[in-house]
Amino acid sequence: PRGITFNTDGTKMFIVGTTGDDVNEYTLSVGFDLASTVTFVDSYAVTECPNPTAVKFSFNGTKMFVTGTSNSNIHEYNLTTGFDVSTASFSQTLVTTVDNDNFGLDFKPDGTKMWITGNQNDKIYEFNLSTGFDISTATFNQDLYLGAIDIEPFGIEWSTDGLRLFIIGTRGNGVDEFKVTTPWDISTATHVGFYYVPVNPSGLHFSPDGLT
Repeated sequence: PRGITFNTDGTKMFIVGTTGDDVNEYTLSVGFDLASTVTFVDSYAVTECPNPTAVKFSFNGTKMFVTGTSNSNIHEYNLTTGFDVSTASFSQTLVTTVDNDNFGLDFKPDGTKMWITGNQNDKIYEFNLSTGFDISTATFNQDLYLGAIDIEPFGIEWSTDGLRLFIIGTRGNGVDEFKVTTPWDISTATHVGFYYVPVNPSGLHFSPDGLT
C-alpha cells in the first residue's frame, strides 16, 4: 500500500498500492477511527495507471484522481455516485513531464490548484487549473526542492485553510510540516516540524479538523 485518502466524514477509506493496480474502498463504522469496524467494499482497476502511488477525490467524491510511477501522469475518473468506486469510469489523462517518478498528489479544496511530489528531482510541483478538478485545464506554475528535507518525498497533504503543508518521506521516515505565509503558495513555505514514522511511510491523510 502506498496512497491513502478518506471521504469528508471519514466513513470511507481508499488505498492504492504498487502491486494490485487498483483503488480499494473500505467503510469505517466510526469516521477516521481505524479501531472501529473496517470493512472492505470494492476495488476499481486503474489500468491507465500501473503502479499507482496516490489517490485523491474532489470534495463531493464525483471525481477521482490517481498517479503512479509507471507513466507518471495524472488520471481522472468520473463517479456517478460520490466516493463509490464501483461507479467509476475513466475520463482523461494529463501527461506530466515534470518528473519520472510521480509519488504524491493533492488538490486545493476548490480544485483550482494541484500538487505532485516527485522522486526523480525531489520536488513538489504546483499546477493551476482554470476549471476546478478538470486536469485538462492544468498548467505548471512552480516547484519547490525538498532535497534538504527528504530525498524521497511521497505523500502530500494541505491543511484545509492552506496555511500548513505536510510531506511524508520514505527516506526521512516521517512527516515534515511546513508553514506558508501565503495560503496554497509553496514558494512561501518554511519547514517548522518533523514527526518520526519508521519503516518507509508513503501515504498521508488528515481529517478536516486536523486532529487525526
